[in-house]
Amino acid sequence: MCDYSLMGVPNRLAREGEDLILYEFDSGTRGFTPCPSGTAFPASWREALGSFLKALVGVPETGKLAVCIPPGARLVLLDVPAELRAAEKVPRDAEVTFTQLSAQAYVHRDALRFDNGHELPLQLLDPGQRIRVLQLAAADESEALPELAEEFELVSRRVDFIASRLVG
Repeated sequence: MCDYSLMGVPNRLAREGEDLILYEFDSGTRGFTPCPSGTAFPASWREALGSFLKALVGVPETGKLAVCIPPGARLVLLDVPAELRAAEKVPRDAEVTFTQLSAQAYVHRDALRFDNGHELPLQLLDPGQRIRVLQLAAADESEALPELAEEFELVSRRVDFIASRLVG
């Protein structure tokens, strides 16, 4: 959902239809953050100079929000770089599935899975890469959960357990 080192960063869940941009946080981890809305011009020359100097000396931005994406979400990778398009044989705007490469703690695990099955860790994408969230949960996964619960009697077992404690 969000790589392990982003848990200390203010975050929220992605929303269907929104555009996100890959950002390198102070921890060195790359994750998605909301796209800036339009081009904001500084109100004064002092603001412009201050922004330029901060960028020049590498002063970190404060208040960046990490946007977490659940595994299985469908995304569009926008403006795929030419070398990546050639390597993966994908179009300029490629549909991908958000996935996690591992459940192991303290490792970067967020990745994008192309329809051809290849997986690309977010850490290998350049900051500034944009995506669009199409669907947060895979349709087949969200429909399968209630069926699995019924198959394993998870819902009724929990209710029976509570009821037997209250009655007995």
